[in-house]
Amino acid sequence: MKKGFAVLLMTFVPSGCQRPPNEAAISGEAQGTTYHIKLVLEGTSTSLENARREVSATLAEIDAQMSNYREDSEISRLNRQENTEWQPVSQEITGLLVIAQTVYERSGGCYDLTVKPLFDLWGLSRNQNRVPTQDEIDALLPHVGMHLLKVDAANQRIRKKDPQIKIDLSSIAQGYSVGAVARRLEALGIKNYLVEIGGEMIVKGRKANGDDWRVAIQKPTPLTREIEKIIDIREQQGIAIMTAGTYQHFFEEKGQTYSHILNPKTGRPVTHHLRSVTVLHDDPSWADAWDTALLCMGEEEAARLAEAEKLKVLLIYDSDNQLKEYMSKAFEN
Repeated sequence: MKKGFAVLLMTFVPSGCQRPPNEAAISGEAQGTTYHIKLVLEGTSTSLENARREVSATLAEIDAQMSNYREDSEISRLNRQENTEWQPVSQEITGLLVIAQTVYERSGGCYDLTVKPLFDLWGLSRNQNRVPTQDEIDALLPHVGMHLLKVDAANQRIRKKDPQIKIDLSSIAQGYSVGAVARRLEALGIKNYLVEIGGEMIVKGRKANGDDWRVAIQKPTPLTREIEKIIDIREQQGIAIMTAGTYQHFFEEKGQTYSHILNPKTGRPVTHHLRSVTVLHDDPSWADAWDTALLCMGEEEAARLAEAEKLKVLLIYDSDNQLKEYMSKAFEN
């Protein structure tokens, strides 16, 4: 279920063009990937250096809460608590778990943050890929499922119905991070910006020269950087653009290819023909959860659910060795 950190979305800048005057840029590394931010400082009282500090502080705070690679993070501490008692949880993580449970239910269990034990079993967490036996998978499946986790958002606490439950926030944390950085920029008075972390993106307002922000969706083929579609973002109030794909992260063993996208219901990598899912949504956390859920389901079920939920979705899938697109009605409008 987890998606990789490949940059699937990128700002589109025609060859030879320079950054408009008064349009600043911030970039760096975080969450095992890179981030790039463009912002218009004109009309604000903040400096680029101050914005850079605030962005770094925001990402550090999220890392301390949600990183599976830090033993001292909040989510790692929660995963070590193997009991069925109520445990206090930060407001940020509680909020994400509420979103995750909703998408879990609406996707028929295809989106599941408790997939971590399966992800570890396949060696995907540390790039130590292996194909487990069916017996190994079957032993873990009873301990996977968001229905085994009770979330009390009002009192900011959770309870594991199964003490062996382990939570992996990676399929929603980058979306949350994009939104958190955007909120920090807003607090500085910055109203026109593009924030991208590992290909996950939110844009608001316009570029410094008054043009719309433009993003390019990458063609879902491995080892290439070709552009599939360019989108002009005309929604001035802000929109998140999230993409999940099966094509960048995979491994091969004994002539068979295995995707890094696991179906939590089977415990095995997906085998359908859906290559990438792009979701446009007001809230980046919801967008991040939905793109992963739809990618798990395959093109036909994803299209059906996208229409039922009135989601703005672009699906790119393989049919007879050709890439085809499906745009939901909400996306076309």
